[in-house]
Amino acid sequence: MGRRTPDVGALVAGARDGDPRSVARLISLVEQESPALREVAAALAPHTGRAQVLGITGPPGVGKSTTTTALIRGLRERDLRVGVLAVDPSSPFSGGALLGDRVRMGDHADDPGVFIRSMASRGHLGGLSWATPQALRVLDGAGCDVVVVETVGVGQSELEVASLADTTLVLVAPGMGDGVQAAKAGILEVADVFVVNKADREGADRTTRELRSMLTMAPPSDWRAPVVRTVASEGRGVDDVLARVEEHRAWLASSGEGDRRRRVRAAREIEAIAVGELRRRMGDVGGAGAVDALADRVVAGECDPYAAADELVGRL
Repeated sequence: MGRRTPDVGALVAGARDGDPRSVARLISLVEQESPALREVAAALAPHTGRAQVLGITGPPGVGKSTTTTALIRGLRERDLRVGVLAVDPSSPFSGGALLGDRVRMGDHADDPGVFIRSMASRGHLGGLSWATPQALRVLDGAGCDVVVVETVGVGQSELEVASLADTTLVLVAPGMGDGVQAAKAGILEVADVFVVNKADREGADRTTRELRSMLTMAPPSDWRAPVVRTVASEGRGVDDVLARVEEHRAWLASSGEGDRRRRVRAAREIEAIAVGELRRRMGDVGGAGAVDALADRVVAGECDPYAAADELVGRL
């Protein structure tokens, strides 16, 4: 027996009413690449575009989950509904997410104003699951005021989370030179707020100075990323981080940069969906065998890759 067709209308209505099971089911449909995704997207569209998206990234061990937990607490004190997408590494054997981050955020598990979901990155080097943008849209449509996207902090995840977020927080910690080196490698261009976490440790002053020094070399901009010190495990500095986030939100609105980022985000999402649809149609045309047959002809010198690609596209 096949899977029962989901009642998308009921699920969206439930999500809008704050039912966590409905939200979870909608995100599961996203992860499963369900045929119902088009209906889900259409039903959610009128309710999206309201949530503020915060991206949190940084090297392993910097305290991303602890910081996320502290930020959730601060946002809830402001009576804001919060969604969290914790993008975890996938097991190369089972494809399952490592749910440690979700467990560490368990303080908020019984809060109806908080929805936390771990998503497997499915081996994607950048650290973000392909389904993350669609899951973000679900949480936005479900009425979350703020959606936090926390990445594994490896590869190109910093750049990827910045492409999804309105405001990107880049975390570093004293004694973790990799974090500062990462800033030199291009993070200056994507960080909207730098957070020096574990600031009660030796070396915090030096790390802060290094970041501020590097910021003087950043490309000219109307927004200069502030450097905020926190001890997230104790909640220290979190209000300061949220104040800087609110300042950045106001700047995004007044400068027009917020609209530009949303357009770029939508364009990338459209392209990703279009590429996925083309791949599906290629499979429908002749299956994997069609591409293999063309590859054999290219290897044999009977045609070039461009001609082979044209032939494949012509069959669509």
